[in-house]
Amino acid sequence: MRFQTPLVPGRLIKRYKRFLADVILDDGRQVTAHCANPGAMIGLKEPGLRVWLEPNDDPKKKLKFGWRVAQLDTGAWVGIDTSLPNKIIHEALRDQKIAELAEYDTIRPEQKYGANSRVDFLLSAPALPEAYVEVKNVHLWRSGDWAEFPDTVTARGLKHLGVLGDMAEAGHLAVLIYCVQHTGCARFRLAEDLDPAYAEACKRALQRGVEMLCYSCAVSHEQITLERALPLDLPAPGQG
Repeated sequence: MRFQTPLVPGRLIKRYKRFLADVILDDGRQVTAHCANPGAMIGLKEPGLRVWLEPNDDPKKKLKFGWRVAQLDTGAWVGIDTSLPNKIIHEALRDQKIAELAEYDTIRPEQKYGANSRVDFLLSAPALPEAYVEVKNVHLWRSGDWAEFPDTVTARGLKHLGVLGDMAEAGHLAVLIYCVQHTGCARFRLAEDLDPAYAEACKRALQRGVEMLCYSCAVSHEQITLERALPLDLPAPGQG
């Protein structure tokens, strides 16, 4: 997924009210950018952080910049926008870059399923069970090369695990893809200390037949694309 407009660099002043970020651009201007990220953003909201914003000239938008990418002192690049993983995964499904789902040739985004839910992608192909695919954005890093999810309590994520479990028990393929927008990570685990209920629900979903995948992204100020599968440290079905 290539950014439609060249990103402009700056330094973070502060992130506040969940969806706002004040930034001093390299050209000296101070601007307020939309921060499309409702999470805790642990390690990604410190003043002075190197950031990249996407400008827009849309008269309908009050804010003329959107925060898309951050650069850490470690050298890692991080995608900030939690709406992008669906676009990244859609491109990867279309281009058959996700080996576990490469045989599916029909991709339908945002389809109704369960009770008052919409699945990110419903995949189909001749002679294969329908595949219900949910995507989760991951950018939490705290130590080593571990990517972790979630970065705060997620009631929505909890709900999705339950509905995916229902689909798996009904005979469909139910898949949860963790999309890691952090180039400093090489493996994945659950942040059980931040949301114990999600970790327990994840264990139950695995027991019910939900499949879980994790893929890393190549991130830059020009584009974000799916890169490679990462190993997951998850409780084995039946454990505990």
